[in-house]
Amino acid sequence: MSEYTFKLPDLGEGTVEAEIAEWMVKVGDTVKEEAPICAMLTDKAAVELTAPVSGKVVSVAGAEGDMVTVGSPLIVFETEAGTAAKAPEAATEPPAKVAADKPEPKAAPERASASAGHRTTPASGQSGTSGKVMTSPSIRARAREAGVDLTQVPGTGPRGRILKADFESFMVSGGRAAATAPAGPQKRIGTTEIKVIGLRRKIAERLAAASREIPHFSYVEEVDMTALESLRGHLNSTKGTDEPKLTPLAFLGLAVVRVLREFPQCNAHYDSERNVLIRHEAVHLGVATQTGDGLKVPVVRHAEARTLDDLAAEIRRVSTAARDNSASRDELSGSTITITSLGKLGGIASTPIINQPEVGIIGVNKMVNRPMVIDGRVEVRTMMNLSSSFDHRFVDGYDAAAMVQALKELLEQPALIFMPL
Repeated sequence: MSEYTFKLPDLGEGTVEAEIAEWMVKVGDTVKEEAPICAMLTDKAAVELTAPVSGKVVSVAGAEGDMVTVGSPLIVFETEAGTAAKAPEAATEPPAKVAADKPEPKAAPERASASAGHRTTPASGQSGTSGKVMTSPSIRARAREAGVDLTQVPGTGPRGRILKADFESFMVSGGRAAATAPAGPQKRIGTTEIKVIGLRRKIAERLAAASREIPHFSYVEEVDMTALESLRGHLNSTKGTDEPKLTPLAFLGLAVVRVLREFPQCNAHYDSERNVLIRHEAVHLGVATQTGDGLKVPVVRHAEARTLDDLAAEIRRVSTAARDNSASRDELSGSTITITSLGKLGGIASTPIINQPEVGIIGVNKMVNRPMVIDGRVEVRTMMNLSSSFDHRFVDGYDAAAMVQALKELLEQPALIFMPL
């Protein structure tokens, strides 16, 4: 027998250290070559590493949430004599990456094998011979709280990975661990400690930095969406039953593109290191998307060059990719301004936090039918509030209000959205 030490390889883009986001094996497990062993998280990339050799796990570098420097020992295997010599300790090229804007590595993995030039392979429901279920830490935590054995939950993800929908379906079907429930209400005691690592730590760090460093100016305005909803309904009625329907978000995206021509200071990035404000000609529209693993911001590139149907299709595509964890790093970074919506949970008003290094974010609240006074008479109109935030260092309150008012005019008179510039 001999020992093989696998060192953390270069994960690319100047990475010097990475966080252990999830161990998929433990000391004492016997794993096969190319079986997933752990997920590592860099600033924006999640990388799932696989075993470079077959063998028994002797030791690991630390616990989930610990940082490991590139080139330092990550995991030690006990192997058959001569096995270690067949696999290099580190690859010459970085592993495949999956972007995670505020993302959690466990749910959006691509694997990198140290022994095969870091080949990318699908996520697995079982890790080698260790039998560990493949899923995200959030689902593991929910399973522990509910007393659910995850090995009993059917997974529909790549090679059996348990997705959020799989777990929820299992729970709805009565899969909760059986227990004799006492009659009547009972006192509940105890606490649950959840280590803030991976995606949740990245979200916390980014939001705290944005709130701490950016003086937010928020502005709320109501918009009469009656005419736009009438137009949207008509356009959708012309589509076939198998064609996807237009959502209000596509119209809003086009309207935002148009008003940014008049307010270019809102389509910008602030480079704090160089103290430079960078105004963009292109509009790379970020679409804040809630996923089973946290909030992500997939990006619609060059929204200014897209038609209504094209923009709607691209919003659907990148949002779906963010939810099913197939989005690339490029698809989850580089937005110049972001739209965020809570849909039916949108409430009356909100105070969205700016997605650094951007300087503006457009928040959408839910649409409701309300009585409004129109030309001296009361009418039922479809109303929606826009709750937007701007970086007050670079966008004056007057300009922020003027931009939202221009956006309001386009949405209330939707024909203007399609007028030649």
